[in-house]
Amino acid sequence: MNRTVIPDLPHVLGSLPGAAVTKHMSRGIQAGQERPPQVILRKASNPLPELEDRWRTEPVRELLDEAMRRFAGGRASADGWLAPRLHATLRMTRAEAADPGLWNFLAMIVAPDYVVWRHKGAEIAPAARFAGPHYKQAFARLWWAAELFRNGADYRPVELACRVQDVLNTTMRLDVIDHRPTALAIVGVLERLLADGSPRPGDHINALSSAVNAAGSTLFYDVMAIDDSADADALLHWISESAGMAPVPWDRLPLGPDDGAVRRGSVESLIPLFEQLLLDAPIRRRDGDVNDDE
Repeated sequence: MNRTVIPDLPHVLGSLPGAAVTKHMSRGIQAGQERPPQVILRKASNPLPELEDRWRTEPVRELLDEAMRRFAGGRASADGWLAPRLHATLRMTRAEAADPGLWNFLAMIVAPDYVVWRHKGAEIAPAARFAGPHYKQAFARLWWAAELFRNGADYRPVELACRVQDVLNTTMRLDVIDHRPTALAIVGVLERLLADGSPRPGDHINALSSAVNAAGSTLFYDVMAIDDSADADALLHWISESAGMAPVPWDRLPLGPDDGAVRRGSVESLIPLFEQLLLDAPIRRRDGDVNDDE
């Protein structure tokens, strides 16, 4: 495969403050006509521990190059392939992933070309794809999609969730999505919509997301569908295994942290409720075609 050569690619990731991104963002960078000022941005960054393999940039860069090669004919399709593999490569806790500086660094220093490739519309990639909220930023949205929709070590629900962009753009904004049975039940409804060939499934997912959010809080759903606590020790063990680990497989799904699967009964108890909420919810048909590439 032809790899993209990034001059002076840093060995490890770092944390780049959002103020530095804002100061140096330009229309040329968003259009892919200019490269972000690497020397200035790296001076503004705080590098992550050099001795921890999980922060190495090379495995991430290789994944992104492969995604661009594989999905040159359909950029949105890259999300479902890349999300679980990015998550399994960048092994970290949710607290670590909540640092926007990490994603800013990845977008501005390691792979600005990927951001433009994946999210450039008619003219430019939106600034929020370089530095924005977790459901907008080019790489944060994928890592968090894998984190929120995986079922323990199983990333198959993540692939399904990424098939409809509205899951990432709308559903991931909900507070209730932290409740794992809720997240998987929404994916279960989506699976049935796709299997039935429902037209414009994104419109249905937007309606369902609004209805689920309005119908109850996380506590409400937790009473209906028990969500056992994830095994924190198993997660930390999975993270520790990143030392010297081989690159994630490209042609089969990797395994996520074996920190406990969601009870099947919890998910199945919510799916009928969510299907009824969807039946009762107004479906807002958006004018024109939704551009999934953006």
